[in-house]
Amino acid sequence: MASAREMRLRIKSVKNISQVTRALQAVSASKVRKAIAALMGTRPYATKAWQVLTHVAGQPGRDTLHPLLTGRETIKKTLVVVVTGDRGLAGAYNTNLIRFVLRKFSNSSTPVSYIAVGRKGRDLLIRRRMDVIADFSNLPAAPSFADVSAVGRLAVDEYLSGNADEVYLVYTDFINMARQDPTVKKLLPLEVDAQQERVETFEAIKHTPAAYLYEPAEREILDEIIPRFSALQVYQAVLESQASEHAARMIAMRNATDNAIELVSALQLQYNKVRQQTITSDMLDIAGGAEALAQATSQAGGENG
Repeated sequence: MASAREMRLRIKSVKNISQVTRALQAVSASKVRKAIAALMGTRPYATKAWQVLTHVAGQPGRDTLHPLLTGRETIKKTLVVVVTGDRGLAGAYNTNLIRFVLRKFSNSSTPVSYIAVGRKGRDLLIRRRMDVIADFSNLPAAPSFADVSAVGRLAVDEYLSGNADEVYLVYTDFINMARQDPTVKKLLPLEVDAQQERVETFEAIKHTPAAYLYEPAEREILDEIIPRFSALQVYQAVLESQASEHAARMIAMRNATDNAIELVSALQLQYNKVRQQTITSDMLDIAGGAEALAQATSQAGGENG
């Protein structure tokens, strides 16, 4: 059994760790509020952009309107954009997403390459010997559209150049503080009927579709709006993932703090037992010494008498 001094040092160490985890929990709670505000700020724009794109791409002959709307007859290569975090201490957030990705694409009949957004995802994919063609790490804490647009442009260029016949976007969808779901979405070619956006969140825009007059021509509009919309999808996925990451880290740090408090209580009880045992042993030694001294004194007095 450990000595009382070792127990005291361990209790002090666990208390110090609990102070760190409590501080990280408070920081994550502040960051998740900002991330949710940024996320909710993009959803109205993303929804309206989706409505315009749906109206244009839903016209007859959509397969000939733009190359990004035209599906390939034979799928030879697949590209997956994976959005994870740059830091750890978020529980199983990053690991769960990579497991989800590997479950979806590891048994694919076509070669799969990856664009990693986030250092943790990049490291996990490389460790599993996946083909990572690009890495976008160390994004700002509050990324702007310009910070993320390069990811969307790269995905569009890979599709148009024929290096990828389909592009998927994988990220963690923020549902609430206690629930974040790994999500896969087909980014290219755009599938109007398959996409599921949160239109129900914005009741004000649910009405009979209006008639639009487009100026200039549809092709020119599509050349501008489809790449921008693809980048917007990636940007919104990054915001979703950041909110999910901060929520997961806050919960993980809260659980770590609670576990540290429980561990301190258990160690304190064990320390009290060790200390009580030490005191009892010392008292027995003192009592034994006093008894031996009394017997020695009694024998000495008998001899003198």
